[in-house]
Amino acid sequence: MSGLDGTRALVTGGASGIGLATARRLAGDGATVAVLDVADTGPDGLPYVRADVRDDAAVRAAVAEAVAALGGLDVLVNNVGIGAQGRVEDNDDDTWHRVLDVNVVGLVRVTRAALPALRDSARAAIVNTCSIAATTGLPDRALYSASKGAVLSLTLAMAADLVADGIRVNAVNPGTVDTPWVGRLLDVADDPAAERAALEARQPHGRLVSAAPTAGSTTGTWLAVDGGMARVRVRAKN
Repeated sequence: MSGLDGTRALVTGGASGIGLATARRLAGDGATVAVLDVADTGPDGLPYVRADVRDDAAVRAAVAEAVAALGGLDVLVNNVGIGAQGRVEDNDDDTWHRVLDVNVVGLVRVTRAALPALRDSARAAIVNTCSIAATTGLPDRALYSASKGAVLSLTLAMAADLVADGIRVNAVNPGTVDTPWVGRLLDVADDPAAERAALEARQPHGRLVSAAPTAGSTTGTWLAVDGGMARVRVRAKN
């Protein structure tokens, strides 16, 4: 018996990259997994629902369909996200609105739609894919960093709000991951090989992070297992 046997999980942005690797790992560990993405097709062998996280009605319908297919929901992985390059002055308002709408408000829309099912679970958890950009100043990533900083703060606020409902909320902060999105950034660089070398050199262990969810890129960090004591504050009950 796996520790995830009987667990029902929904992974957003699960058609490629980190989301796909996460969905496959959860399924391999015994969970029943559904994927939500905007791609035309999802991964083989997993229930797939299509929605643009900028569309609240589409999100609500897709989440409801996924919950019905799974027979409930225990784990929500908010992984969908898009990137942006440039300094603070380099992106116009429309680009700022689009990235924040996907990376921050999109996470809110999916979570909002999933909460009724999560509240019915005896082991509910939400995991938000954040980024090292939320805690470290990276060059030419102003907009992306702002969006992921919001995700980190939102994660803590959600953890405080939902702890009384028995829902744990956490975030993971990957470095530069070798995913199709990073590949597309490299493709439009003036010198893709040099740009990739620069990204690899920025990683202390000398390579891009693998999307496969193993510990191969976990170093120099710590995970607090303290019931939220270090970072979450809740209101005292009267």
